[in-house]
Amino acid sequence: MTPQALSSFIWSVADLLRGDYKQSEYGRVILPFTVLRRLDCVLEATKPKVLAEKSLREKMGINPEPFLNRAAGGLGFHNASDLDLTRLLGDQDNIRQNLYSYVKAFSPEARDIFERFDFHAQVERLAKANLLYLVTEKFVGIDLHPDVVDNASMGLVFEELIRKFAEISNETAGEHFTPREVIRLMVNLLFIEDDDVLTPGNAVVRTVYDPTAGTGGMLSVASEHLLGHNPQARLTLHGQELNDESYAICKADMLIRGQPVENIVAGNTLSDDGHAGRKFDYMLSNPPFGVEWKKVEKVVRQEHEQKGFAGRFGPGLPRVSDGSMLFLMHLVAKMRPAQDGGSRFGIVLNGSPLFTGGAGSGESEIRRYVLENDLVEAIVGLPTDMFYNTGISTYVWVLSNKKPPTRKGKVQLIDASSFWQKMRKSLGSKRREMSDAHIDTVTRLFGDFAEAEQVSVLDARNQPVGEQQLLRLGEPLPEVPEGGRLRRVPIARLFRNEDFGYTTITVERPLRDEAGAVVLGQKGKQKGKPQPDSALRDTENVPLGEDIDAYFQREVRPHAPDAWIDAEKSKVGYEIPFNRHFYVFEPPRSLQAIDEELKTVTASIMKMLGELAE
Repeated sequence: MTPQALSSFIWSVADLLRGDYKQSEYGRVILPFTVLRRLDCVLEATKPKVLAEKSLREKMGINPEPFLNRAAGGLGFHNASDLDLTRLLGDQDNIRQNLYSYVKAFSPEARDIFERFDFHAQVERLAKANLLYLVTEKFVGIDLHPDVVDNASMGLVFEELIRKFAEISNETAGEHFTPREVIRLMVNLLFIEDDDVLTPGNAVVRTVYDPTAGTGGMLSVASEHLLGHNPQARLTLHGQELNDESYAICKADMLIRGQPVENIVAGNTLSDDGHAGRKFDYMLSNPPFGVEWKKVEKVVRQEHEQKGFAGRFGPGLPRVSDGSMLFLMHLVAKMRPAQDGGSRFGIVLNGSPLFTGGAGSGESEIRRYVLENDLVEAIVGLPTDMFYNTGISTYVWVLSNKKPPTRKGKVQLIDASSFWQKMRKSLGSKRREMSDAHIDTVTRLFGDFAEAEQVSVLDARNQPVGEQQLLRLGEPLPEVPEGGRLRRVPIARLFRNEDFGYTTITVERPLRDEAGAVVLGQKGKQKGKPQPDSALRDTENVPLGEDIDAYFQREVRPHAPDAWIDAEKSKVGYEIPFNRHFYVFEPPRSLQAIDEELKTVTASIMKMLGELAE
C-alpha cells in the first residue's frame, strides 16, 4: 500500500468524526491514534518478552523499568501493560479506562508523545460522543507493522496527513514541510565530497542536526542515505521543533529508529536554543520563510547586542518580516571548527535572502559574513511549484568551512529551475517534482564543481532539432544546420566570492544660492568647503574589484563635473543576483519573418472561408 493510499485509509476515520468535530479538528484525533497504532505494532513482537521480564524482576523485588527497553529489542521505549489495542476492543464498556491504563504503561519517552498531543482531552471527548470504541476499532484494522510499512513510508504517511490538515486549517504559506526529493538532493550535496563517510566498512561516527525538524523527514532521509552507502557508519540525529504535534511525531520516529530521544528538543530554536554549545558535522534545515520573528525579537536582539560574534547573531539582524536568515546564522554558529573536521550544511531559503537589503543592512551584512569567510559552496535554484503550500521560487544554500582547495574563494551557482517533471496528481500547491535523473545531474555538477550549459539546436525556422544537451565548459558543441543556430542557456556557473560585493558610494553635488553661486561652509571643518545639496544626493554601487576613483571619473564626472564622493558614507555590501547571472537575451524575430508568417496564416484562413462558401 502506498503512503498516499494508506493515509487515505486512515483519513476515512474522519467520516466517523464528522458532526462531532470540526474539519480543522480531525488531526487532533487522527495523528495521535496513528502514532499509537504504529507504536502498538512495533512493540507487538516483543510484548511477551517484556511482560515476562517485568514479572521476573518484580518477583525478585527489583524495579523492572531499566530492563524492559532491552527486552523490547533495544528500541529505547516499551509498554509494560498486558493490554494492546486489539485487546482493548474485547471490553467495550471499559475501553476509556483501559485505554488510559495502556497509554500510562508506556515508558516516559513515549508517554511524553501523547502528552504533547493532549491525548487525554481527545479520549474524553470521543468517549462523551460515544465514538471512542469505533475510532479504536478503525485503527486496529490498519496494519502498521514495520515489516509491512517501513520507517520511510511511515514518515510519508505522517507528512501526507499533516498536509491535509494544514490545507483544511488554511495555514500560512510558510508553514510547510519539505518534499522528499528536495531532501534527497540536499543530502546528496552534503555527503558527496566525504568519501570516508560513504565508503562501506568505515565505522565513522557523525552527527546530523535540523533546527526546524518538523516530523523528522530530513533527519530520516539523511540517516537512510548514509546507512544505504555505509551500513557501518553511526549517525546520531539531533533536532528541535516548535510545533507540539510535529515534535511528537518526530520523537516517535526517533524512538522507533533507536535514536536517543533526548536529542530531539521541543521549543523555539531562535529564542531558546535546545542544543546550546553543541557543534555538528552535518546540518539540514527548511525554516519557515516570509514569517515574521516579532515574538522572539527581544531575546534575539539581546543576544545580538550583548554577545555579538560570541553568540549566534553577530553579523546582523534581518528585517522583522522574515526570520529565515536567523536560521542561516544559527547553523553557521553550530559548525564544528575546521581543525576538528569542519561541517557542511544545506538550508532551503526563498529568493529574498539573496538580494534584500542594501549595503550596511542586516541582510547584506549576513551575506558579507558568509562570503568573506568563504563559507558558501553553492546555491541551487529549484523549480517553482515544488512545495505543498507555496509555489514561490526556492533555493538550496550549501555552506561549509571545509572547502576542498579547488573551491576555495569561489561559489558555484546552479540553476535547476528547469529540472522538473509534472506530477500525475497535484498535492496542494505542489504540481512539480524532481526526478532521480534531475537530482543526479545537479549532484554531479556540484560534485565536479563544473560550469555547464543547456544547448539546443534550432533550424532555420527557429524550431528545435533533436534533444537538448547538457554540456560542460570546453565540451564540443553540436553541429548547426544551414540557417540554424544554437540556443545556449547557462545551468552552472562559478564566481569568486568578491564578485558579489560592491561599495555603495554617496555622490554629492553642491548647494547653490539663488544667484547660482556655490554655498560654502562658515564654521569648523566645513569652513570654505562646498555644502552638499541633499536634493541632488545620489548613490552608486561600485563592484569590489574596481577602483572607486577610476569608476567615479568614468561614470559620474562626465555627467556632473562638480560632484564629489563623501568617503565617510561609503559602505561595503553584498548581494547575489541569481537570476541575472542566468538570464539569456532572446532577440525578437525580424519584422520580415513575422510578416511572412502573417501572410501564410491569412492565406490559410481565406482558403478555409472559401471552402465554407462553396
